[in-house]
Amino acid sequence: MNLDNDESSQPAVYRSWAERNGFSDWSLAILWIIIAFIGFQFTAAIVAVVLLMINREGPLNAAEITQSFTENLDLLFVGNTTGQILFLGLATWFFVRLHASKSQRPAFLRFSTNEKTPSMLGLTFILILAIQPTVWFLGWLNAFLPVPDMLSEFQSSQMQMIENFLRGDHLLILTLFHVGVVPAICEEVLYRGYVMRAFQKSWGILPAILISGLLFGLYHVQLSNLLPLATIGIVLGYVTWVSESIYPAMLAHFVNNGGSVLVGSYFPDTAFAEMTPETMPPIWAVAVSIIISGYLIYFMYQQHKNLASTGDTDV
Repeated sequence: MNLDNDESSQPAVYRSWAERNGFSDWSLAILWIIIAFIGFQFTAAIVAVVLLMINREGPLNAAEITQSFTENLDLLFVGNTTGQILFLGLATWFFVRLHASKSQRPAFLRFSTNEKTPSMLGLTFILILAIQPTVWFLGWLNAFLPVPDMLSEFQSSQMQMIENFLRGDHLLILTLFHVGVVPAICEEVLYRGYVMRAFQKSWGILPAILISGLLFGLYHVQLSNLLPLATIGIVLGYVTWVSESIYPAMLAHFVNNGGSVLVGSYFPDTAFAEMTPETMPPIWAVAVSIIISGYLIYFMYQQHKNLASTGDTDV
């Protein structure tokens, strides 16, 4: 009997739960974004209210809760951090089992490094700084787009709360943890790790980068900042692909958010200046930003091709 031709002797090809049950990867990703968002918001609200009640030592009505959160934004930060860790981070990690085996999960989410990872980290750090004037310009363009009054008022109240918090006394290291470290890890696990990979498996890398970036922008529920947020999401998706690692995007996310905290804490008048059609950024700064960012994006792609030619990446 020739065992070489015996099909039973060949290793079985792993088929994910999604494949076995006829679910597309992209549809499960959309479903999980909705579930994770609701779970994150619900958990954040519950944790924040419980902490507020403990802090106030007594029952509160709805009006008092709203006013108290305005004065105790740090409790909302704790709630948001708890929700992000539990749902955007940990729960996403386990949900990936629908698409990949336990051993494949780190690679699926791009928790990997290669010989180009150190240089990609450095290039991504420079890129996220260089692209800021372009992001500012996109925020200016976004000011021309109509936004429903209800959403506009909601976002304005959010920004006012954050401005008051950063102008006041706050422990900078904790603020950086809540606004910089946790979103940089948890949001990247969800969007650049899971969502982008799921869409890549279904439709290819270019739609995956664009769609995951747009969904990332919509996730923040800030229509007046949709263009800059989606652009940052697309850039983070691109650097994740060319580096074949989630770590450069995590670094860039932290630098972007942490930089906003630092500017808001030390230069609040600049950070919270109202973005209107009349406040166009200097065109020379935008031009320089586009040129430098474009070159870095091209250079990183060349590095990706070199890495692919060695067989140390998936294209």
